[in-house]
Amino acid sequence: MAGDDDQPNVPETRTSVELDAAEALRLLGGVSLGRIVFTRHALPTVRPVNHVLVDGDIVIRTHGDAALTRYTRQTGAEGAVVAYEADDIDPDTHLGWSVVVTGYARLVTDPGELARYRALLRPWATQRMDHAVRIGPDLITGVRLTAHDPSPLG
Repeated sequence: MAGDDDQPNVPETRTSVELDAAEALRLLGGVSLGRIVFTRHALPTVRPVNHVLVDGDIVIRTHGDAALTRYTRQTGAEGAVVAYEADDIDPDTHLGWSVVVTGYARLVTDPGELARYRALLRPWATQRMDHAVRIGPDLITGVRLTAHDPSPLG
């Protein structure tokens, strides 16, 4: 059949399974790259960043000129509403998982806490990253994409 050889590793049927919050955070803690979504000029903005999970919160490092740093600084102690997405999906089989965390991002100002995050998280960019943002999860959702092999009939 035409197309059968185009993607030999892709299963015929996939199932999407909802993850509970604990499993979603466990998976999120197992990867270091994600995407943060925040508001800039009243529009959604997405940035790829690396992260570490600390006491159930997502921590990213940033620099003083970053749009995210300015955004969280403007909101003060109440924090800025953000979404954070990370995934591990195989490009050939399209199987894996995706997690989205929605919550409030706050600029970290405590020097001891900043020092801790500097030790835990090495930025992937060569730019100096003197700031950190901590995201407290309020809503955690996730899905696992698995192969569904129907049982042969008869």
